[in-house]
Amino acid sequence: MHSCPPSLLQGLVAEHGRRPADRKADWPPAAIGPPGPLSEEIARPDGRAENKKTLSPLGAKPPTVTDKPAVIRKRADFLAANRGLRVARPGFVLLAHPNGGKGMRYGITVTKKIGNAVARNRMKRRFRELLWEALPLAGLPDHDHILIGREGGIERDFALLREELAIALQRAAEGKGDPRRRPSRGPKGAGR
Repeated sequence: MHSCPPSLLQGLVAEHGRRPADRKADWPPAAIGPPGPLSEEIARPDGRAENKKTLSPLGAKPPTVTDKPAVIRKRADFLAANRGLRVARPGFVLLAHPNGGKGMRYGITVTKKIGNAVARNRMKRRFRELLWEALPLAGLPDHDHILIGREGGIERDFALLREELAIALQRAAEGKGDPRRRPSRGPKGAGR
């Protein structure tokens, strides 16, 4: 017999219509059915089935994973981007440079002065997420976008980095870059 108090047992019977021991035989209930796809299929006018989850309210398919910007892999492209527009923020520096019709691309640079490999990889992951989110909406078409990590960027709040990237992309779209850095000549008296 059951070891639960009679009042609890009566409540279960009243709620579910049968005793707990009797429920095992017909689980899962027929109303739920066997496990299936997570979304329902609907019939389209042309007779094909369409997944409800893939449709937006207007009927267009949502952006796919392939809509992410391409990654810059060649050193020459990174060096070319250094000749473009520069927008400095406390957590990073954004470089934007036209790429001659190669589409919207991005690159990430984090130097060893930021920290060890764990810290650098964490910063790169955060930058990657920021760029995947922001570039399709606010990125410059047919431009290379490079994020260079700065020392304060690893501790910055992610929402703050997101706001800074939105501001930097807006400034880049307006053509308002920061002045170029002059190459340092080293400490005074060096090389004499």
